[in-house]
Amino acid sequence: MDTLFHYAWLIPLFPLLAFIVIVSFGRQLKEGAAMIGISLTAVSFVIALLTFWARFQDGAADYKFVLDWLQVGDIIINMGFEVNQLNAMMLVIVTLVSLLVQIYSKGYMHGDERFPVFYQYLALFTFSMLGLVISPNLLQVYIFWELVGVCSFLLVGYYYFKREAKAAAKKAFIVTRIGDLGLFIGICLLFWWTGSFEYSQIFESVALGRLEPWMITLAAILIFVGAMGKSGQFPLHTWLPDAMEGPTPVSALIHAATMVAAGVYLVAATYPLFIASETALTVVAYVGGFTAIFAASIGLTQRDIKRVLAYSTVSQLGYMMMALGVAGAAGYVAGSFHLMTHAFFKALLFLGAGSVIHAVHTQDVFEMGGLWKKMPVTALTFLIGCLAIAGIFPFAGFWSKEAILGAVYGAHRYDLLFIALLAAFFTAFYMFRLFFLTFAGEPRSKHEAHESPAVMTGPLLILALLAVVAGFVNTPYAPMLSDWLLSTGTGAAITSVFGGGGEHAAAWLQIVALVISILGVVLAYFMYGKKSIPSDTIPEAMPWLYQLSYRKYFVDELYHYVIVRPLGWLGFILNAFDKYVVDGLVGLTAKITQGIGSLHARAQSGQIQSYGAVVLFGLLLLIIAISLTAQGGGLFGFGH
Repeated sequence: MDTLFHYAWLIPLFPLLAFIVIVSFGRQLKEGAAMIGISLTAVSFVIALLTFWARFQDGAADYKFVLDWLQVGDIIINMGFEVNQLNAMMLVIVTLVSLLVQIYSKGYMHGDERFPVFYQYLALFTFSMLGLVISPNLLQVYIFWELVGVCSFLLVGYYYFKREAKAAAKKAFIVTRIGDLGLFIGICLLFWWTGSFEYSQIFESVALGRLEPWMITLAAILIFVGAMGKSGQFPLHTWLPDAMEGPTPVSALIHAATMVAAGVYLVAATYPLFIASETALTVVAYVGGFTAIFAASIGLTQRDIKRVLAYSTVSQLGYMMMALGVAGAAGYVAGSFHLMTHAFFKALLFLGAGSVIHAVHTQDVFEMGGLWKKMPVTALTFLIGCLAIAGIFPFAGFWSKEAILGAVYGAHRYDLLFIALLAAFFTAFYMFRLFFLTFAGEPRSKHEAHESPAVMTGPLLILALLAVVAGFVNTPYAPMLSDWLLSTGTGAAITSVFGGGGEHAAAWLQIVALVISILGVVLAYFMYGKKSIPSDTIPEAMPWLYQLSYRKYFVDELYHYVIVRPLGWLGFILNAFDKYVVDGLVGLTAKITQGIGSLHARAQSGQIQSYGAVVLFGLLLLIIAISLTAQGGGLFGFGH
């Protein structure tokens, strides 16, 4: 089994090869570029699956292979790859979701004139994310972290001719750069204090007490700032809903298992650093909890099908961060477990939304309706995704959400438990509001909708199956994933500090969570399915509250007037200062120098008559001076 780990470096290599081939021959391949991307990503998925199975069967220590890259004095910087429990799971998730998205895109993007370019971006994005996951040190992580950011910029701005897409791409790039700056500073500080970028050496320094508590807290929070940017945690969440301007398969890729998962993965991968600082964990827990309820409350009122799913993603990522922040083996397992299940049902929901948009040519859910009969496969799979994300038994989301609730309750964070339960109610309500508005009732669109082709419904069926069964890998009765994640490496380090395993919620808490989710589904049914409760009850009773949610608490407007505009004016002032003061002084210096040079050039004309005139004029002045000296006792009044 150990031999398989030697070839794990091939997993990111094949998507890179696909990128190179499509870049080189894309014009000739045209839509054949899809087959290159799909086939090579499939090879990566097979290798990732074999690697995961070998890791699952093998209880040995983490596998790591590095080569010397740079040497500065006594410090050697390595590059290589590592295989452990957490990233073995992530490799399978990323390759599988990327593969299904690429298969789906073959139908969704059919006829697009930049079809090969789209697959170039997908392949490069997949390579970047896999490289990030398999990296053995923080420097290599940061390199791929930035490459993921570049790829997301390209994918979100794919429709560059649309003003909204260009603005969304720029916003995603700038906002995530704010978080990335925190990550960069954190990595630099850790290198300064420990002399290494390697996970193992940093964790060893922390365990041996070589770092002061304030150092650990500062470094952990800075790393979390980087994770906040990529994973859309408040207040760096605003880019993520706007990223919906990209093609729908991109939304599935970014919002399911890849870019947004990078932040959660980073916190989990550096968890030994976080568990050494109670303050850092508290920050993670409460930022995650606030993000979960904040984004869920916005999702209640949105009309755009993709934006509802986007705010759902922000909320679910908050759930994951909250779990990681409550500390202990239970939180680590619950956050990682929900990361896996969320990848499947959220990719399913986004691809299902793409199937609907492909059929009705609108994203406004109030212009849809009655699609169950016309699109039965899409409707059924979308329903499974809604049941999973709402936490309905026995779908995957139920098991991972109850693991999070169990971790929060076990940590005695009752305020966060209340937030988690309220967010669960909101999630169930807005997801089934979305479902009933889209698939129930009578059609509200003039478009003649029809089921999507098999190349698009096939990935939906696979993801729907995973959304049903994926949760059974970690139930209270068979906690296979929990035992496996905690057996070696980071997991073993966590259990050595906190003891225990990934506890699930008590039976009564499971029942309470399930009842709350069912209440959300039932309320959505009576308001938007059966319509026995008027849907405008709350907007009419409390219009200010409805507008607050619908306008996303005016966070974008606040940023615009408090940050963007002042910085714009500052930039204008600095530009004017540079143009008129700095450039003016430089120009004045140049003019003075040029004038002096011009005078000197005129004096050195090369004409002998001019030189003779100057000599005669000088001789005349000399004679006058001598005469005055002889008669007046000296030119300046001094006698002999």
